[in-house]
Amino acid sequence: MKPELSVVIPIYNEQAGLAALFARLYPALDALHMSYEILFVNDGSRDNSVSILAEQFRLRPDVTRVVLFNGNYGQHMAILAGFEASRGQIMVTLDADLQNPPEEIKHLVAKMREGYDYVGSIRRKRQDSAWRTVASKMMNRIREKITNIKITDQGNMLRAYGRNVIDLVNQCAEVNTFVPALAYTFSRKPTEITVEHEERSAGESKYSLYSLIRLNFDLVTGFSLIPLQMFSMLGMALSAGSALLVLFLLVRRFVLGAEAEGVFTLFAIAFFFMGVILFGIGLLGEYVGRIFQQVRARPRYVVQTILQQQGPNQRELPVDAPEKRKVGR
Repeated sequence: MKPELSVVIPIYNEQAGLAALFARLYPALDALHMSYEILFVNDGSRDNSVSILAEQFRLRPDVTRVVLFNGNYGQHMAILAGFEASRGQIMVTLDADLQNPPEEIKHLVAKMREGYDYVGSIRRKRQDSAWRTVASKMMNRIREKITNIKITDQGNMLRAYGRNVIDLVNQCAEVNTFVPALAYTFSRKPTEITVEHEERSAGESKYSLYSLIRLNFDLVTGFSLIPLQMFSMLGMALSAGSALLVLFLLVRRFVLGAEAEGVFTLFAIAFFFMGVILFGIGLLGEYVGRIFQQVRARPRYVVQTILQQQGPNQRELPVDAPEKRKVGR
């Protein structure tokens, strides 16, 4: 029997908070009175997360499945692996840090039953640091202008998707992607709801400033060519401005004669142009780098094993069974 609901949770070094997650997640889903499965995707954790997940599987094998990567591939690759392994008609993604309360899942499911196939969420009162909140809101506005993808709170992973959207996402083979935006492009009837947000129950955030910048590069360059087009137009504007400046200096030279003033201004203008050129080369390199990664056609992730309830054609695989590997593409 296929479950009605699948909950996908990426795990990376979350041993400190898993017990609290289990204590709230299972009762919240049991209260829905619908069939469900929970897919924990271990993204190469280096702590005791795997042992804790294996023990939880043994306690609740009827609704628990554990996907184990052979290394660390990133949060979005873990979510995509969960999508491929899932069987539910409604898919919900949830972070393991309990900043998004599991009790909010019922609201997403209720909204999906109204006929929507994509339900995003907006944090009512964010419990993040001030700089992360401001930076996130600023990037949200820039991203929406560039990609035309209307996601109010892109950093919130508590979202629900319909099976029609998931099947299309599973057909994609992008090496660099942003799952909520990718799913949004396939959605026929998207919507958003407001949810509660809590402080992290244990541990610390796995996203550094560098990781957030890289994630936003994936989002912008993966769904729009506007940055390249903007630099093409900027280049034309700077070329026209440079031509006018040369003409002005030439006229000034014949009218006023030779003069030493303005040398530092020319240096400043030259440095400005060099900065723009270097930034443009870097942006172009981002696109070229993604093309390079895509044409190599390497696996996006490698699944070492999946712990799941035994069936007629299934058996529980040991955690250290390297011969059982599934390559995700």
